[in-house]
Amino acid sequence: MKASRRPSDRSNRWQSFKKRLLQIVGIGVLALNLMAFAGAYGMTHYSTPEQWTLGLPKPASPNLPSDIGLDYVTHRLSMSDAEWLEAWFVPAQQAQSNGTVLLFPGNGGSKAKQLLASTQSFHQLGYDAFLVDFRGVGGSSGNTGTIGMREAKDVAFALNAAPNLQLKPPYILYGISMGTSAILKAVAQEGIEPNAIILELPFARLIDAVRSRLRDVRFPTFPMAELIVFWGSVQHGSNGFAHNPVNYARQVERPTLLLHSEFDKWTTTEEINQIFENLSGEKQLVIFPDVGHNLLVTVNQSLWEQSINQFLNSI
Repeated sequence: MKASRRPSDRSNRWQSFKKRLLQIVGIGVLALNLMAFAGAYGMTHYSTPEQWTLGLPKPASPNLPSDIGLDYVTHRLSMSDAEWLEAWFVPAQQAQSNGTVLLFPGNGGSKAKQLLASTQSFHQLGYDAFLVDFRGVGGSSGNTGTIGMREAKDVAFALNAAPNLQLKPPYILYGISMGTSAILKAVAQEGIEPNAIILELPFARLIDAVRSRLRDVRFPTFPMAELIVFWGSVQHGSNGFAHNPVNYARQVERPTLLLHSEFDKWTTTEEINQIFENLSGEKQLVIFPDVGHNLLVTVNQSLWEQSINQFLNSI
């Protein structure tokens, strides 16, 4: 006769199975969080020759306005003893300027990498240009970024410094991608009042922007997107889940031009329409056909300059 298994044996095996299962689940959860922590860190920290970090090299470029025939002056705007913004002032082509455009780059960019092409057009349209590096990039202090959250204070600081620098009004804020979120947050929460705003290739919500980048590399968005935003929030002491330019737009009453591309893989047309609908003041929307997430002045300069010129003449 076969000996029957005792209930205690079955119970021990079940307990052992549950323990192993919990160990596997625990290791998986830990691995996901470590990946998310590293991902958030890599997205918002930059390496320099003096200080290596997990992030990409600090955004910079050897390009100068003089390389494209523009005169310029370098300014260092001191925010504290250890923090500053570096900016270039490029005068308008004509003797009498129509005003000053303050330009802000996107994530992983700098004034030298992303703003020179649009500066050349503003120069030719008769506007002075003030190209600003956010903290963490280019010639500014630090080696971290926050996808537009802390950068809102940089926008406000630069605009508030404009009169002391004798920059000619009216003051127009121009931002690309992440720079647009910093501008919208600065207007909504920092109390600044520019004369007009130009937003190129904005995103609507940080969590959706992270999801779109995960989808682009065919990585499951849940729960990784939520974990990346969570750990990024912890690392920088801010709430990334509340970083939603679509909501900041409700506080914007200044004339605003919104420029976007038909095939932007990071932000849908529906999300752009939500931002546009939430803007409270005079507004214009231009969608560039057959274009992805590219600097629009470099892919369709004529439409870009026509849209900019028409908007600036209307304010």
